[in-house]
Amino acid sequence: MTGLTIDRVTKRFGEHAAVDALSLSINPGEFVALLGPSGCGKTTMLRMLAGFESVNAGSIQLGDRTLASADTHVPPEQRNMAMVFQSYALWPHMSVADNVGYPVKLRGLRGATYQQKVQQALALVELDAYAERMPQALSGGQRQRVALARCLVSDPSVVLLDEPLANLDRHLRATMEHSFRDFHRRTQATLVYVTHDQSEAMALASRIAVMREGRLEQWATPETLYRQPRTAWVASFIGQGSQLKVAAGRPGQRLEEAALMRGLAAIATERTQAVLVRPEHVTVVPEPPPLHDLRAQVEGVIFRGERYEMHLRLASGEALLAYHHAALVEGQQVGLILHEGWSLEPEA
Repeated sequence: MTGLTIDRVTKRFGEHAAVDALSLSINPGEFVALLGPSGCGKTTMLRMLAGFESVNAGSIQLGDRTLASADTHVPPEQRNMAMVFQSYALWPHMSVADNVGYPVKLRGLRGATYQQKVQQALALVELDAYAERMPQALSGGQRQRVALARCLVSDPSVVLLDEPLANLDRHLRATMEHSFRDFHRRTQATLVYVTHDQSEAMALASRIAVMREGRLEQWATPETLYRQPRTAWVASFIGQGSQLKVAAGRPGQRLEEAALMRGLAAIATERTQAVLVRPEHVTVVPEPPPLHDLRAQVEGVIFRGERYEMHLRLASGEALLAYHHAALVEGQQVGLILHEGWSLEPEA
C-alpha cells in the first residue's frame, strides 16, 4: 500500500480560491474525513484527488508518483482510485454482479478470473447472496454497498467517498456507519471520506481535516478535535459546548477547576482568554447557597432521553450549556461548578 500526499494544493475558479494551499499526509490504509460546511472546498479537493478537476498550484502524490501539479494531470482512469458517489450511480438494467464487474469488464477481464473478482468484491460488502438481483430490488443501504463493491473490484489504492450517506434516512445512516467501519477493517483500504456531518466523521474516521472557506482549520484525531480544538470556530463546529472569557490560561492549555473558576470570577476587563467548556464538564447545583461562587438562571430545558439539556445564562450575560439528570424550572437560579476548560487560539 502507498500513502497519499497533498502538498499546498490550490484550486481557483476565477478570483475565488475554492481550495487554498491545503496540505495533508495520509497514511496507507488510513480512514480520513474531509469535514466542513457547504462551500468549504472539501468536494473540490476530492474531485482533484479523483482527477476530475485540475490543480492550479501544489501537488498530489500517491507514493512516489505525482498525480497532479500545476503542469501535471494524470487522467482519472490512470490514478488507481475509485469513487463512491452520493447517488450510487448504478446501472438499472444490470444485475448487482454486472454492476460490480463493469469496471474490470471494460479492461477486458473475462471468464473465471472475472467471476472470482466479482464474488470477492461482493463478499467484502456481505452481498454474495444478492448477485443476481437488480438494483431496484435493493434498499438504499444495499445499493451503497454495491457501489462500494464496484470500487473494490479493481483493487484501487485509494477509495474516495463523496457524502455517501447523505441520501439515506437517519436510522439507515447509523446502520451504514457500522457497515463502513466493517468494510474498512476487512479491506484495510485507504479511504478519503467527504461529509458535512460532524457526527458521521467523528464516528468513522481515524483523522479528520476540518476545512473552512478553502483552508485547513485543523487536522487531528476525532478525540483531539473534541477535547483540544485549536480555534473558537472549530470548537463551535465540533460537538456542543460554551465559550466563556476568563482571566486565566493561554491558548492550547487545559484549565483545571480551580483556575477556571477563579478566572471566571475576575473583573470583565481581565477576562480576555476564550475557553471552551463542554456540557459534561459542568455540574449544576439546583439549590445553591446564597454566596455560591458561580450562579446562573435556567433559560431552557430539553429532554434528550438519557439526560436533560440545560440552557443557562450567567450573571455576565454569557450563555452556558450543561447536562443534568432531572428537569429544572425555567427561571430557576442554580449554582455551578465548572470542572475543566480548554483555552482557544484567537481567530485570525
